[in-house]
Amino acid sequence: MKAYLRTSEPQKGLTTILKKHSGRDSTGTISVRHQGGRQKRYYRTIDFKRDKRGMEAKMVQIEYDPNRNAHIALVEYTDGEKRYILHPRNLNVGDMIISKEDADIKVGNALALKNIPIGIEIHNIELYPGQGGKMMRGAGTAAVVIAKEDKYIHIKLPSGEVRKIIKDCWATVGMVGNVLHKEEDLGKAGRKILKGIRPTVRGTAQNPRSHPHGGGEGRSGEGMHPKTPWGKPARGKRTRNRTKWSNKFIVKNRHTK
Repeated sequence: MKAYLRTSEPQKGLTTILKKHSGRDSTGTISVRHQGGRQKRYYRTIDFKRDKRGMEAKMVQIEYDPNRNAHIALVEYTDGEKRYILHPRNLNVGDMIISKEDADIKVGNALALKNIPIGIEIHNIELYPGQGGKMMRGAGTAAVVIAKEDKYIHIKLPSGEVRKIIKDCWATVGMVGNVLHKEEDLGKAGRKILKGIRPTVRGTAQNPRSHPHGGGEGRSGEGMHPKTPWGKPARGKRTRNRTKWSNKFIVKNRHTK
């Protein structure tokens, strides 16, 4: 655990019990494999909307959240209300932030996209006004404002894709913290189990009734085009619907050079 993270219990009133479904749907059938056995945890209610407008808040502490790879920050508003937000990089304990349509361009401040200058890093971006942030919520992620047109703002995503967002949507200035999360080494299989990730067995090591790659004497290869346990192509088959309605908001595809 990092030294600057609080290790005591999370803020009461901002947590709910998070039920463990172990990858099973409403019928009790496993619909997502390799899940189960994780430790009990509580869900921390995160303020993705940042809808307490025009009131300053002080960052009280940074906390670990078992439900996401980013850290969260507990902020206290001047009226005494406390909320959790995603912890932006370089936002320290004691710093003041505000959510306001034309707030200063300062890390942690939330404001409308139309008031954010070109070249500024942003996260927790809305797709529709008032919906709450939906994009750039993972550790170390940020998009950049690169252009403005009539009613849209062009933002560049980490993948290289350029997308149009309605100018009245809100976003938070800065990059999501815990940037080194992707370099973390779990260290042992037991820690993966505590996260709720069960082992994955190779298809070639299974019985032929359990997997198309199974069977054979000794160590045998797949012996066919790679398949899923249900016989569908496992690698290379494109599954995305190219006629998706939201494609009209893509200015530059992430696959184009």
